[in-house]
Amino acid sequence: MLMRTDPFRELDRLTQQFFGNTTGTWSRPSAMPMDAYREGDEYVIALDVPGVDPDAIDIDVERNMLTVKAERRPVSRSDEVQVELSERPLGIFSRQVMLADTLDTEHISAHYDAGVLTLRIPIAERAKPRKISIAATPGRKEISG
Repeated sequence: MLMRTDPFRELDRLTQQFFGNTTGTWSRPSAMPMDAYREGDEYVIALDVPGVDPDAIDIDVERNMLTVKAERRPVSRSDEVQVELSERPLGIFSRQVMLADTLDTEHISAHYDAGVLTLRIPIAERAKPRKISIAATPGRKEISG
């Protein structure tokens, strides 16, 4: 059997065992990795939340602040199971994103697949580029000389 040794990971594991779980709590959540990009007339935000049940994800928008909270709960095991290694963090994960005024926060859609939460936020109609036509003023006369 091949084993990888990482003394810092072992120190983290021992610290967690001694002081309890040092990952996120509701008062001090851990961050979650995120990508954000524009795709056509939408902004897309993709957040990594692997191993989280979709029912344990909470998405809020207040004014222009988008808040995503997720909780990875421990897998229920029988009392006979002895855990040999536990590297996947448990607890609360949170991310806040300030959204621009040019986004339509009333029509945000969310999709969860393969551990990735994808939020699609349409660009508001008022922020889309548009052509402005110039009207001719009636009654103007040409000056000839």
